[in-house]
Amino acid sequence: MPTSRTAKTRNKHRGSSLRSFLKEEGVLKEVEAAALKRALALEVADLMEKGDFNKSTLAAEMRTSRAAINRILDPNNTSVTLTTLNKVARSLGRKLKIELVPV
Repeated sequence: MPTSRTAKTRNKHRGSSLRSFLKEEGVLKEVEAAALKRALALEVADLMEKGDFNKSTLAAEMRTSRAAINRILDPNNTSVTLTTLNKVARSLGRKLKIELVPV
């Protein structure tokens, strides 16, 4: 269905990227942090399943509480420290790797 020229000019975001839209709206940093945390939480949950860990056994391995494990697995909680991430990685037989890459 052809779009009229006026419809294209009315929508200032038409043709822009999601990244530029989020930046214009002022929420890019928050969305990126949430996406990273969601990916991390999913990966930890997957590794727990593969390694036959439940929350209690992982907490015992890390010498922490189940509440801390819940925070790690909560995709909306972005306040997990590097120390905690390193502990969970080691407990799951992994090494934490953090890399700064060009935008």
